[in-house]
Amino acid sequence: MALLTLILVLLAMAAARYAIVLVRSALAQGALRLGLEATAVGAVVNFFDTLGIGSFAPTMAWLKIRVRMPDRRIPCTLIVACTLPTIVQAGIFLVLLGVHVDTLLLVGYSIALLLGGLFGSRVVRWAPIWIVQGVVAAALLIAAALYAASNLHLLPAGGLAASLPIPLVIAAVAASFVMGVLLNFGIGHYAPSLLMFSLMGMDPRLVFPIMATGGALAATVISARHIKQGLADIRIALGFAVGGAVAVAIAALIVKNLPVELLRWLVIVVVVYAATVMLRDALATLRSGTSDDDVLALAVAEGLTD
Repeated sequence: MALLTLILVLLAMAAARYAIVLVRSALAQGALRLGLEATAVGAVVNFFDTLGIGSFAPTMAWLKIRVRMPDRRIPCTLIVACTLPTIVQAGIFLVLLGVHVDTLLLVGYSIALLLGGLFGSRVVRWAPIWIVQGVVAAALLIAAALYAASNLHLLPAGGLAASLPIPLVIAAVAASFVMGVLLNFGIGHYAPSLLMFSLMGMDPRLVFPIMATGGALAATVISARHIKQGLADIRIALGFAVGGAVAVAIAALIVKNLPVELLRWLVIVVVVYAATVMLRDALATLRSGTSDDDVLALAVAEGLTD
């Protein structure tokens, strides 16, 4: 119980740190205002994220189709935008289910995800833009496949275990490091983590506090780095964060069960379309050898240091 309290305190500190960094950056850029569309989209995708649909893939699709920002900034803006809703999720899930969660697995998973995220934030900064575009496109297609598999009841239902034997804990921690790296390319860790833990026999309900806590701590640190490096759209992230945080609280505390299969099919269509556009851009960039994103990356690299 003492460790659970400590984790909740750390989450509160993470939320405060994130808010300070985000607001300071917004003030410096004159972007301290909420965009209506970003706030609304943040509320919708994070509401359903709390119910198990996932927010990364639909958010990436929206950023690609509607916002049309440089592709290199999409994963970075995505992480900054989703940080506060993820922190709120983690706090609620820990309060509701934290006493049943294996603390060794929770701490190990969270630390490994954070370390992977820090490593990946450097990789995505220097990776050629066509690689970023290709990885994001692949992430969207994988997400669409997982959504379809979930709707068709092809994914494992999970077991009843609240903890794992040490060898499986080690395997899960190692996998979470890789997931942390991929977070920086817009590949969410919820779906693969839920699949992994379900295959290991864990109770899926107890996976959510683990995933949310790890995601919250990792995203807070990664977000600060992306904001400092100027790789995120602060105006969009601000509206998305506020709308998402409110929606998460509503979904977790008020809505217990909601049929979401039809919504998943609709999300699949949008996500596949966005992946096709991103893959087309990746091939075009690879053929041409340069892009506007490369100019942006060079300017950031020359003007900012870690």
